[in-house]
Amino acid sequence: MIRPNCHTKSSRYVCGITFLFMAAIGVSGANDRGARAEATVERHAVARQTCAAGSPARRGWLRHGVLRSRSGCRKTCSTSAHDSALADSGGKQTLPLQPTWQPLFDGKSLDGWKVTNFGGEGEVTVEDGRMLLDFGVTLTGITYEREVPKINYEISLEAMRVDGVDFFCGLTFPVNDSHCSFIVGGWAGAVVGLSSIDGKDASENETTKFMTFKSGQWYKIRVRVTETKIEAWIDDQQIVDQIIAGRTISIRNEVSLSKPLGISAWQTQAALRNIQLRRLAENP
Repeated sequence: MIRPNCHTKSSRYVCGITFLFMAAIGVSGANDRGARAEATVERHAVARQTCAAGSPARRGWLRHGVLRSRSGCRKTCSTSAHDSALADSGGKQTLPLQPTWQPLFDGKSLDGWKVTNFGGEGEVTVEDGRMLLDFGVTLTGITYEREVPKINYEISLEAMRVDGVDFFCGLTFPVNDSHCSFIVGGWAGAVVGLSSIDGKDASENETTKFMTFKSGQWYKIRVRVTETKIEAWIDDQQIVDQIIAGRTISIRNEVSLSKPLGISAWQTQAALRNIQLRRLAENP
């Protein structure tokens, strides 16, 4: 900016008017900048409130912390769970909590379940907060009758071999549009693994393990199914970590009636309790 010469008497009046004008512009600019800053803060606050509201009709849709309006614009946005995680960790970023476990067995009845009609199955009863699967000619089991997710979920339960020498937990579960079974204690009581991978069952694929199981002891079993793999744990020890991309996932014909979600035992008396499921985020 060119400054006027204010050293002569004749120009001092002009200089005064000029400086007053410049001062007015500066105040106005500062006010404008302040107003814009306040407006930006207000927009961010509205975006956060809109995310927390959770109404698709009002907030568009949320993808990875970015709010997209129906016109396609993007606004940064934090979910209430993320804000809570930051607050609880003293400002340090932590992973969001997974959804809570939902019980599938009430401990009192077979509500939501049916006895699987394998043919020659044993009796299934409920007592003392557990399901008891009695000896069958071959298989005895239960099948869940309500909707379950096909991917990105975990299922857990506790299982016990009460009597017998074969598998006391054959957990059949969805994997996208297919199904798989996690066998615990099969083939005379020691084999653990997935049935089936590329047509090979739990006794003959890369998930095959050999473990000792004691009758009368509870074992905690957990299976996780995601877009990329199937994982399984027994008593918090990881037993299976199977990549599923490019692999054929299937079940043996004997347990086809367990679909979409079921638990069975082979010529063995088994007990089950604390059956529960939780959905996972897309990238758990």
